[in-house]
Amino acid sequence: MRVLVALAAALALGGCATGAVLADQVVAPALDRALQTRSHVADGPVLTLPPVTDGVQRSAEATADARPVPLGTRWLYSSAEAAAVSLQAFRQLGDYVRARQAAQPAASVLLGLPGRPDGLGTESCLLPGGGRKPPAVIFDGDETLVLNRGHEYWRATSGQPFDPAVWAEWERTGNPQLAAVPGAVAAVRALREAGITPIINTNRALETAADTVRGFAQLGFGDYIVGETIFLRGMDAAGSDKDPRRARIAARYCVLAQVGDNLGDFADLFNERELGAQERRRIAQRGEVAQLWGNGWFVLPNPVYGAFDRGGIADVFPPDARWQPQTTRSAPDIMSRGN
Repeated sequence: MRVLVALAAALALGGCATGAVLADQVVAPALDRALQTRSHVADGPVLTLPPVTDGVQRSAEATADARPVPLGTRWLYSSAEAAAVSLQAFRQLGDYVRARQAAQPAASVLLGLPGRPDGLGTESCLLPGGGRKPPAVIFDGDETLVLNRGHEYWRATSGQPFDPAVWAEWERTGNPQLAAVPGAVAAVRALREAGITPIINTNRALETAADTVRGFAQLGFGDYIVGETIFLRGMDAAGSDKDPRRARIAARYCVLAQVGDNLGDFADLFNERELGAQERRRIAQRGEVAQLWGNGWFVLPNPVYGAFDRGGIADVFPPDARWQPQTTRSAPDIMSRGN
């Protein structure tokens, strides 16, 4: 108690400015020492203070902030390079679609369609009774039009793998943390102004369609109608396969282009489980498929998740890619040379 009285007197004599300094530099440390001593003395009541929650909260936030962010996640959601690539893709899309619309094509762009040779085909842009189908562009949703940054924040800070139950909750409640892919809103608006219908073919669930539609609308993408301008997983028995939905879209619209971040957004053949990484890569580089990139098919960057994320060292590095240095230094040698 004598310590507390002396400190109070010092504050009273020191004035406001000096008192503030004393409070920070003298009183607080001394008070801590006094309380620690007091806890061992039984000659009177012990002063108790409320818990300091702000410091605990700041400490928890600092700990979370110090977690290493996976490189792909860091690149997609925060890098200038990712924004630049997205803007570039949407600008190229706009140029291509305007030229394609002016050309009045007789058939759609090549699409992944069920029952077609090699899983690819086109549909006529002409109506059976005469006239033309209305023009459209098919977009994937996630990481093509919108960035699921809130969900990936949870994964980065929790260290948890993808969880379907958590993803379903994200679809229902994550709209406030959604962000538009750079360039996407302007591209969609430009299509509408040109009389071209943007259509979303997404693997978000039919059960959360209302939440998904609200999320796109709040970001400026406009309104979508289920089964007409937005198609979701669960609308048929094909599960996450998109080819049957593409067929429904192409039966009604003249599809000028497709846009996605995973090659399954263009054709289901790229998602076949038996395909190794190198074979999948070869398919993307050969024949008529190779001619489509930037020429009807437009890819957005996504190094965070997708069908690419499979296989091991042998799949990524074929035998002719493997190299090892002939000389290596041990850790003690490196340390001694650095001194």
